Amino acid sequence: MIDKPDEYQIMYQVETSLWWYKILHAKALRTIERHFSSKQVRILDVGCGTGGMLSFLRANGYKSLSGVDLSPDAVRLTESRGFAVQTLDLHQIATFDPQARFDVIICNDVLCYFDNAQIAHILSEFRKRINPNGLIISNNNAFDAFTGVHSIVLNIPRRFVIKEFEVIFEELEMQMVAHTYWSFFLSPLIWAYRKIQLAALRLGVIKLQNLGSDVGYPGNFQNNLFLNIVKFEEKCFKTAPFGSSLFWVVKV
Repeated sequence: MIDKPDEYQIMYQVETSLWWYKILHAKALRTIERHFSSKQVRILDVGCGTGGMLSFLRANGYKSLSGVDLSPDAVRLTESRGFAVQTLDLHQIATFDPQARFDVIICNDVLCYFDNAQIAHILSEFRKRINPNGLIISNNNAFDAFTGVHSIVLNIPRRFVIKEFEVIFEELEMQMVAHTYWSFFLSPLIWAYRKIQLAALRLGVIKLQNLGSDVGYPGNFQNNLFLNIVKFEEKCFKTAPFGSSLFWVVKV
């Protein structure tokens, strides 16, 4: 998504209000709060996007926050929120503030741009930068069934199932402490919407250049409805069996 300044601008505008981001941010916060009693933990957001996660954590009392992203557009927007972040290729994560150590590294919706060997290398570099008893938190695109125009617009090359990460964690001797798919109850709607878009694209009913991602704000009623459906889902499942996103936590 590096060359998508319009998409970054949309993300910046909706990242504090769109149901999907609100759920994701809350998942990360609950994970951190369960593991650490202090707000003094050092947190690095790798692939920080436009700074929504960092802003959410700051609003909840966390102050030691850092971020990196490959996109200059994303970094500029994150800086406008008052954060000092850096432009960085994830392949070069070892060069970022080499002496710094973190209690939490967050890496959301970035690993899809790498193959398994590259992911293993990235996670091994994360491990070198994590303090003992620290966490790696990651959200990822899940299941090829949900591939649609959203994936095409954002140049998303792959989607995951948890077994792919389990193999990598075993190789690296990392302990996965939690995982869940999410948007389980919304899965039929998400699947149908994306397949209809793909069919319309193939038939020439819509043109790719006229389409954006699924990030736009759907309106208050629909946004609140989806938010409450996923919150209800979280009460029903500790580990949901299916969904368009995959959230996992590794302890180092």
